Amino acid sequence: MSSAIEPETEFARVPDGFERLWTPHRMAYIRTEKPDEDDDVACPFCAAQTKSDEDALIVHRGATCFVILNLFPYNPGHLLVCPDRHVPGYLDLTDEETAEFTLLTKQAMRAVTAAAAPHGFNLGMNQGEVAGAGVAAHLHQHVVPRWGGDANFLPIVAQTKALPELLADTRARLADAWPQD
Repeated sequence: MSSAIEPETEFARVPDGFERLWTPHRMAYIRTEKPDEDDDVACPFCAAQTKSDEDALIVHRGATCFVILNLFPYNPGHLLVCPDRHVPGYLDLTDEETAEFTLLTKQAMRAVTAAAAPHGFNLGMNQGEVAGAGVAAHLHQHVVPRWGGDANFLPIVAQTKALPELLADTRARLADAWPQD
């Protein structure tokens, strides 16, 4: 008899103490080529613009900017406002882009308010990788809805964020609530 332990038979029965939170919607991001700093071909925001709104999770397209769901949301309804152009910083925007960027941020807040009645918002841009930008080469502003009690022990203790709705369902709900003004 061999002394080797077969992983599929022995280890499969050993509990490891971890709970599993299945998030199959994240496979779309995992399978996507990660962006290089200056590569607009691999940029997820540039790539999103070539897909249907539903496939890319785009909630609204404007003339020079668009609004998309964050694939790694802090909270349900976490949106990103992006210029169509592949530019890294706020100062790189034209006056027309800046005006629409601001307008779409306000409209995003109105849509989330109509669809989900948050108690507040976090708005922010991380300019550059050192400032925490996950995609530093393409400017984007976070619009994060907040509710009283939305922060709890789960992210700290279990390093897990529970999200009660699939991204496609959130996109459809927010697109339906998008202001027509």
